[in-house]
Amino acid sequence: MLMNLENLYPHVRGVLHIGAHHGQEVRQYIDSGIKNIALFEPVPEHVEKITEDFRDDDITLYQVALGSEEKTMQMNVSDFEGQNAELYKGMSTSLLKPSIHLEQYPHIKFNESIEVEVTTLDILAEEDEIVPEDFNFMNIDVQGYELEVMKGASKFLPHIQFIYSEVNRAEVYEGCPMVEEIDQFLSEYNFERVDTNWAGDTWGDALYIKRKTQ
Repeated sequence: MLMNLENLYPHVRGVLHIGAHHGQEVRQYIDSGIKNIALFEPVPEHVEKITEDFRDDDITLYQVALGSEEKTMQMNVSDFEGQNAELYKGMSTSLLKPSIHLEQYPHIKFNESIEVEVTTLDILAEEDEIVPEDFNFMNIDVQGYELEVMKGASKFLPHIQFIYSEVNRAEVYEGCPMVEEIDQFLSEYNFERVDTNWAGDTWGDALYIKRKTQ
């Protein structure tokens, strides 16, 4: 994550972390006292690592990709050439094909694709897998597919107070939405973008907070 959210965590009763990778943020969630932690990660290798690293902790892990509808898709798996390859391997994995990303990060390759199941948060709620009211924070890091995840979370967004999402201002991945599109969509649920870190130049992280209503 590009931002430090420690001041936010005391106000979080439950977190939905979509695109968990290796679970880098999980220990901080636990140490901050967050009670409800649900992770979503479709890549089997990453799921195995999370399961091993947090086998004694009270978290829920779903091996699935999230989007706006239920279907099967090909996921473009990234590899990393250079120091700390194991740490960064898979971080750029996306359901979308890389575009500007290939020029911006030539040391990151996409030589593999895997078939993954995609569902929505709303479907999981309908199947009684997860309770929307238990969560008020969404952390979404799915490499350009963030808006699709939000579109599939209509049962959850009324209960969410904070959203931390990767955003784009160029076509880092083919067809990815620009930050203004996410701003517009979330404004319908009374969210306002309060901070943005463009450390990636063409991409960055944004924090959205729900405005208080009269």
